[in-house]
Amino acid sequence: MPKLKTKRSAAKRFRITRTGKVMFHHASKSHLLRKKRKTTKRRLKQSDALPGGERLKVYRMLPYQL
Repeated sequence: MPKLKTKRSAAKRFRITRTGKVMFHHASKSHLLRKKRKTTKRRLKQSDALPGGERLKVYRMLPYQL
């Protein structure tokens, strides 16, 4: 059986923690920041965990990360 390939686009966007959570960074933080509130920009800075159903899709895209 051949080795499974990692989806490189997913590897750049997601990180899997030791406990199995999938972390991602929020979008809309690169430009047009003048019209956004300070609290919104601060919230977008933080990484967040994906919900369960989406997590399974990322596990399939990143086979050797667990």
